[in-house]
Amino acid sequence: MHDGTAPGGPSESVHDPTAGLRIRQAVRALVLDPDDRVLLVRFEFPATGRTWALPGGGLEAGETDHEALRRELHEEAGAPPVEIGPHIWNRLHIIPFIDGRYDGQAERIYLVRTPAFTPRPAMTWQQLNAEYVFELRWWHPDELHEAHPLGPAAMREHLADLLRHGPPKRPVDVGV
Repeated sequence: MHDGTAPGGPSESVHDPTAGLRIRQAVRALVLDPDDRVLLVRFEFPATGRTWALPGGGLEAGETDHEALRRELHEEAGAPPVEIGPHIWNRLHIIPFIDGRYDGQAERIYLVRTPAFTPRPAMTWQQLNAEYVFELRWWHPDELHEAHPLGPAAMREHLADLLRHGPPKRPVDVGV
């Protein structure tokens, strides 16, 4: 993390967009099958409507990123046991949670390569709907223009870059 000091220069104040906010720590997975299809979750939020996003969710007390991601992939998608790849992207989304507990979410996104599977969530659809999850679907990169809106909005571009050049050496900020 940058401490605000420019190399060889005077200390500068760096604006922290999360200062004073209650930010939920979360993990998500860019789940890709052998055909480079990506698994997305369709959320339906009361105030903002539909969003297609990567599967994942908040960390529970004492969980590591990998533990939380495996749990979330099992609960949301019924994914088989997976190997968690590199931390590829970061996303900070400042938006008040519906329940009022948080002012936003900081997501660490990991690459997960897996054989294709039919999503069969471990949670019931009633439980998933209570978390605003209404659909799981594999998308070919050429189809992602139909998944609108996407979270992150620039997912198509970041995915294309990853497929062209491989995982980044350091996590990339993918924006909202």
